[in-house]
Amino acid sequence: MAAYDMRSDNADEFINHEEILATLEYADAHKNDSRLVDEILKKAEPVWHDGTLDCSGLSHREASVLLASEVPGVSERIFALAAKIKEAFYGNRIVLFAPLYLSNYCINGCRYCPYHAINRDIPRRKLTMDEIRAEVTALQDMGHKRLAIEAGEDPVNNPIEYILESIETIYSVHHKNGAIRRVNVNIAATSEEEYRMLKDAGIGTYILFQETYHREGYEYLHPTGPKSDYRYHTEAMDRAMRAGIDDVGLGVLFGLDRYRYEFAALLMHAEHLEAVFGVGPHTISFPRVKPADGIDPDEFNNSISDEIFERIIACARIAVPYTGMIISTREGQDVRAKALAAGISQISGASRTSVGGYTEEERPHDTEQFDVSDQRTLDEVVRWLMESGHIPSFCTACYRQGRTGDRFMSLCKTGRIQNCCHPNALMTLKEYLEDYASPETFRLGMEMIDKELLNIPDEKVRSITERYIKDIEEGGRDFRF
Repeated sequence: MAAYDMRSDNADEFINHEEILATLEYADAHKNDSRLVDEILKKAEPVWHDGTLDCSGLSHREASVLLASEVPGVSERIFALAAKIKEAFYGNRIVLFAPLYLSNYCINGCRYCPYHAINRDIPRRKLTMDEIRAEVTALQDMGHKRLAIEAGEDPVNNPIEYILESIETIYSVHHKNGAIRRVNVNIAATSEEEYRMLKDAGIGTYILFQETYHREGYEYLHPTGPKSDYRYHTEAMDRAMRAGIDDVGLGVLFGLDRYRYEFAALLMHAEHLEAVFGVGPHTISFPRVKPADGIDPDEFNNSISDEIFERIIACARIAVPYTGMIISTREGQDVRAKALAAGISQISGASRTSVGGYTEEERPHDTEQFDVSDQRTLDEVVRWLMESGHIPSFCTACYRQGRTGDRFMSLCKTGRIQNCCHPNALMTLKEYLEDYASPETFRLGMEMIDKELLNIPDEKVRSITERYIKDIEEGGRDFRF
């Protein structure tokens, strides 16, 4: 039987089943311990010392106690603390992105995904480079600057060479004032050599969802194909980081297994990366099982309510305060609004989860990976964010200035990243307003910029930002700190 070791390179040791069970037992034993809960919440409080932020988060055991706690009034305290921590690290900015599906060819047998190999009903499609250019042009015409590319696992139809050529094509498209400045990559677990190739191609974050950390459940849900190898999949982030990709993104598909088990394991994975590489996950995503072609969420008996889902997000924000937290258009507007209040810092907007979907006037459904619940346009999402007091940000400056991995984390964990991110968010919002916004969105955006400029504490930075914003109005683009 494997023993728990967060520094091990063996997935069964750093995501250790016995340790998770012991953690859940500990949380159950202490869920009504008000003194312990008070201590945990106090430990997680963000504190500023001489302009430097001190907020180190929680262990998987401590966070699991919060998630399970039934102490009266604890939910309100959890959500209030999560909002406070999110504000301390990320301010009121929300980063926007869109997924781009390149191919739905896949040789895996995942039971929860319509792309699985035995689905004979779904039309299979793979974008050509010309089709990718058309998709990217359509996304640029919306105002997007950041993409997450997605592809099924198929070494014949979607080899690494196809992914690399696709990335090069995406970066090459400059339509009007549009440009994709950051390409994040969500593809199957691969070798260290191929991760080096992705690094050399200039990717942003490498994203890989674990789906479930429960090994027995994982093997049932992945009966065939390369993804059926639990250890190879779970150890992928180690190979990616050894290959030089220092920004990686974790996630589980909530609803496949017990949410408290997944929550503890997800935090253990973050602790492992921090312990071994000195850098935790750049992002954590929070998807739930949703309807899709041939997929009925009710077939999975671990579905969770909106209330539990939102508490998971809040507890994760408290436990891993530095990480970017993502929610997609799988969730509707109401859930996304509550998730933002619970600590989410990145959202997708105007997403289409079908291959080639952005060039179609009507949303195609025949090749969708999942049903999109939030079907608003990007302009509607941008306006909604501003009406809710959030700054919509299209910023990609850290990645392009070399502030990745430990360089980013050292700035983020001390709160100093605010000196860059706030002005960068305002400048990219100004770009969006000038190039893509509807009249009402433009009006709201200019009011927000005027107000938020006053919240830049450094007078020199504020003055430079004001000058750049004026330059953007006169046709300049891509200013950044």
